[in-house]
Amino acid sequence: MGENEVVFDNTQYYIELGYNIAYYRKHAGLTQEQLAEKVGISRQHMSAVEAPNICRPISLELLFNIATVLHIEPHKLLEFR
Repeated sequence: MGENEVVFDNTQYYIELGYNIAYYRKHAGLTQEQLAEKVGISRQHMSAVEAPNICRPISLELLFNIATVLHIEPHKLLEFR
């Protein structure tokens, strides 16, 4: 690896994104299965996205769809504590 190469590790961001999705999903009164069905993915995929010990990257398309279903602005899912 070159001296000026940057190494990217976004694992923590994806984990916190999963926490935020779970938080807003629960606040909306939806199960993982219900949210998954509304955005067109499997419950297993949704479970992996929300799992605190799994880094499951998602597309912006999926992030926007989740935000729409949860009736929140997409940036809310990206506000990390």
